[in-house]
Amino acid sequence: MATPIDPGRALGELIDALPGLFECFEPDQPGMHRTPTIDYGILLEGELWLELDDGQEKLLRAGDVIIQNATRHAWRNRSQAVAKAAFFMVGCSTT
Repeated sequence: MATPIDPGRALGELIDALPGLFECFEPDQPGMHRTPTIDYGILLEGELWLELDDGQEKLLRAGDVIIQNATRHAWRNRSQAVAKAAFFMVGCSTT
């Protein structure tokens, strides 16, 4: 999520690669979103804060793994360092 050289192009590539994702974000709560997926994530580099629906915040560092089941959440990088993560998202029913 570092500042890209061409923000418009970067946004276009994300929209093309992840159709429907941006519609899951809440305009009145920046960064908060819920996707109809089971997410498996591993933090590869740096650190990220995971903000949960109930206000809890969890610090994740390189090597930490997170599994979420269609939960409402946001990711925050509160440092000046780059954070890299890999996510595998599997569609699920939220009903």
